[in-house]
Amino acid sequence: MSLEIIPVITNKEIKKGDDLVKIFTSSYKGLSDGDVIVVSQKVVSKQEGQLVELSGVIPSLLAVGIAAEYEKDPRLIEVILHETKRLVRMENRILITETRHGFICANAGVDESNLPQGFAAMLPENPDKSASDLRVKLQDATGKKIAVLIADTFGRPFREGQTNCAIGVSGMRPIHDYAGTKDTFGRVLRITAIAEADELCSAAELVMKKTKNCPFVIVRNFDFSPSDDTVRPLIRSEKTDLFR
Repeated sequence: MSLEIIPVITNKEIKKGDDLVKIFTSSYKGLSDGDVIVVSQKVVSKQEGQLVELSGVIPSLLAVGIAAEYEKDPRLIEVILHETKRLVRMENRILITETRHGFICANAGVDESNLPQGFAAMLPENPDKSASDLRVKLQDATGKKIAVLIADTFGRPFREGQTNCAIGVSGMRPIHDYAGTKDTFGRVLRITAIAEADELCSAAELVMKKTKNCPFVIVRNFDFSPSDDTVRPLIRSEKTDLFR
């Protein structure tokens, strides 16, 4: 069967406390068993109230210093620092940080796009829990067995451009490990592990885009392995990271 990537369009501006399940089911009928629902991080952050009005932020001396050097708003820098567990690198007006979730990304995932002027969005407090809660509620509402991924846009070392990656996982194994299986020439594979959750999020972004009012995407006919795994297997440990 052919893989399908189905955008779910809604013109509703998501606000804190909105019912994402109701918004999804009113925008799309016909969910199927085995569907993977990819949800935009920004939508989840808005629904959970993970927004900050910059006018109320008092920047620290560190934030003021970084902002002056990088020509950025010191209030925005303060929000980034608040969400940062570790500063990985600062160069060329870019802050690469490790978030408290363990993600290595620009600006601790703090973002001003698709928000009213003067607001910034932070990542969800617990993206795995957000994905799990949404999956359970969608399954209860539709009677279908599904998986849910929360996706955010990350840059990549050694590559230009950005791509969507999974920051929250529920209902599927995020990595397909081929170790121990044989390739088409009979050689045993030893280290091949495919980040299927990230690949699904990237595929979803092709129709989600950034300006199309498409907070949800359905990926259909993808043969994933049901699992209670979270996003953790996708985060490389410091021990196996050659660049830390």
